[in-house]
Amino acid sequence: MAMLEIKDLKVYYGVIQAIKGISFEVKEGEVIALIGANGAGKTTTLQTITGMLQAKEGNIIFEGQDITKVPGHKIVSMGMAHVPEGRRVFAELSVLENLKLGAYTRKDKDEIADSLQRVYRSFPRLEERKKQAAGTLSGGEQQMLAMGRALMSKPRIILMDEPSMGLSPIFVEEIFNIIKEISASGTTVLLVEQNAKKALSIADRAYVLETGNIVLNGDAKELMNNESIKRAYLGE
Repeated sequence: MAMLEIKDLKVYYGVIQAIKGISFEVKEGEVIALIGANGAGKTTTLQTITGMLQAKEGNIIFEGQDITKVPGHKIVSMGMAHVPEGRRVFAELSVLENLKLGAYTRKDKDEIADSLQRVYRSFPRLEERKKQAAGTLSGGEQQMLAMGRALMSKPRIILMDEPSMGLSPIFVEEIFNIIKEISASGTTVLLVEQNAKKALSIADRAYVLETGNIVLNGDAKELMNNESIKRAYLGE
């Protein structure tokens, strides 16, 4: 059984249909990439899965449970975390305060402290800057903070929306290495990313989204060698 199943999902903005009946699945332990051009519906898909938007039709099944109408804060406590596009850190709060907010659904103080240490091991820079206001961090450091904050909820699956957007090549490399580490530690990953080459290089499988439809899917390495994918998304 898949960890996450999306079945015939349809999402509208007013009268505009953004998602046109897509279906896909994510198995436990996989890294799944969702790639496509701007406006394809990638962000809308993630926001609907995590309860930020409501589906008009279709079902979202997480670990055998239908969460289509479950509010976002309850979805977090069920084991799903979302790293939104644009990072959305709380600029006035310190790095440490941002991280602690990621654990707001948890009550186990000792385990929260353990999670914090694990985040610091993955992101040493966050520990160095734990007292610093989040708004004073660089873009790459804010992305690390957004990822660290999501990991503080101890998710079974983490959804990431454009983690490399606006980052320097060095930070892009670092962020993708961290995504690989997150996967290796046992957390399932659903990744939305415009840098298709990078996403396909670390993914197990991928789905290609065009104007609200899935037009192609398969093994990530095979898709990387697909001529139409090369032309459309890999700049080749």
